[in-house]
Amino acid sequence: MSLGQHLLELRKRLVISAAGILLLSIGGWFVQPYVLNALRTPIGILAGSHHAANLNFTNISEAFDVRLQIAFVVGIVASSPIWLYQILAFLVPGLTRREKRYTFGFLFTAIPLFLLGCAAGWFIFPHIVGVLGSFVPAQDTALIGARDYLGFVLKLVLAVGVAFVLPVFIVLLNFIGILSGRTIIRSWRWAILLIFVFCALATPSADVGSMFILAAPMIVLYLAAALIANLHDRAVQRRTDALSDTIGGPAAA
Repeated sequence: MSLGQHLLELRKRLVISAAGILLLSIGGWFVQPYVLNALRTPIGILAGSHHAANLNFTNISEAFDVRLQIAFVVGIVASSPIWLYQILAFLVPGLTRREKRYTFGFLFTAIPLFLLGCAAGWFIFPHIVGVLGSFVPAQDTALIGARDYLGFVLKLVLAVGVAFVLPVFIVLLNFIGILSGRTIIRSWRWAILLIFVFCALATPSADVGSMFILAAPMIVLYLAAALIANLHDRAVQRRTDALSDTIGGPAAA
């Protein structure tokens, strides 16, 4: 394909992804009241230890903006099978038949992992809110800006979702021959350090427990990716050795 054809293909994939997100964001508008109520739950718990803790809308349009943002993020999460497939479909023309087979297998792994990561982010956010809110003196009122609060939670959920998918791409790079299993295993110290740095940034609180809750599955996924890549490299090496013996045997005779 020429450069122009690649750009047309990219535009096509972006349009389909955007249409999927838009369509499911419209559906997200109907579920956003339930999401907003769930987001208020940690604030209600926080209010039990303070004179008041409220979600505040500081201007006339903020309530609408918050609801729209919730609907949009719901659309992104719900449409993940669509846009993940479009990313794959854009890459597939440049892959061999064998690489395509691997890539489609990874697609069906990446989707549940992304959703699992979003669920993990959603699970830990009330603990983070509780710890951060505990620093407010009991005699004071916690006035929580709705837009900032929502942005914090939704960025956390999406960031963790993306982080859970990264091991899948590590294995994919190994299967198509770009990254060796030995390199992945040798880099485990750096990988674990980066995971903890990411978790510290994603959970900006003194709650070390939340950071470890988030880091543990990410470390397990990385180690699983390293194991799969190493086993794959060994299998490839065995096939190569067997092929060399087959070709070299008659010649030697």
